[in-house]
Amino acid sequence: MAPPLGDVAHVGHAQLFTPDLDASVAFFTDFLGLTVNGRDGETVYLRTFDDYEHHSLVLTAREQPGLGRIALRASSEEALLRRVRAIEETGREGHWAEDEPGIGRLYVTTDPDGHEHALYWESEHYRAPEELRPALKNQPQAKPNRGVGVRRLDHINFLAADVLVNAEFQQHVLGARPTEQIQLDNGRIAARWLTFTDKSYDVVYTEDWTGSRGRLHHIAFATDTREDILRAADLAIDTGVFIETGPHKHAIQQTFFLYVYEPGGNRIELCNPLTRLVLAPDWPLITWTEAERAKGQAWGLKTIESFHTHGTPPVA
Repeated sequence: MAPPLGDVAHVGHAQLFTPDLDASVAFFTDFLGLTVNGRDGETVYLRTFDDYEHHSLVLTAREQPGLGRIALRASSEEALLRRVRAIEETGREGHWAEDEPGIGRLYVTTDPDGHEHALYWESEHYRAPEELRPALKNQPQAKPNRGVGVRRLDHINFLAADVLVNAEFQQHVLGARPTEQIQLDNGRIAARWLTFTDKSYDVVYTEDWTGSRGRLHHIAFATDTREDILRAADLAIDTGVFIETGPHKHAIQQTFFLYVYEPGGNRIELCNPLTRLVLAPDWPLITWTEAERAKGQAWGLKTIESFHTHGTPPVA
């Protein structure tokens, strides 16, 4: 039986490893406009202005870049315990931890590919200090006066050795709904997009061409408008931020995008998917063929080679 929709309320935050912590912090604060909201040794907690929780992003110093933990907030304590039971019934190992500011206990486990997931319920709502207090009381924090000013952490794109096994973990164990996928001519699922909410996607798995496990393709931050992404491209070339591809529009999910690399080497997407919602409870899974994907992005831009080869941590 499929788990009930809504046990996972939304993606809470993500953790990135970086070999250059100071430069990565500068990128996320000066270029993207996030705010530092705490530091613990070699770990820095940052937040977007419209996130209601303590942090949206955790940066931790490591020798190599990559994805640490993805955190998913449950919709209640009962929902959290239901998902923990579902995870344990699959035979997957997990443990309880309480090691992040502003958040209660987390149940830490991994997906079949080895990406660390933490599920939690208890969360402290952010209260802005006087200098960051917004004029509108229904906004957690004043809009930043620097950088792009991204609104929220939007989604995580995992690389996986086996897309289908991992996507079905999200669907059948955590309760995500699949919305779109790529199926190759040989029948293999090469990518699948899934959502926990009424957004068209929250997590994505794409095939790791190296056959590696546990790597990251990108994390994405949502902007208010498409024009913010165009402005981000101008800011990038003015400040030396490497642009990998875009601005352009994806065919799958119709996301307007810009892909850049942060100084640690992790790929970051700026996206504007705010106009696409999946409200139908019986949304049909949209399947794209190999031939359809060969046509490129929505307006014909061909997918560049590095989009298939670059991931973190790097492999030989």
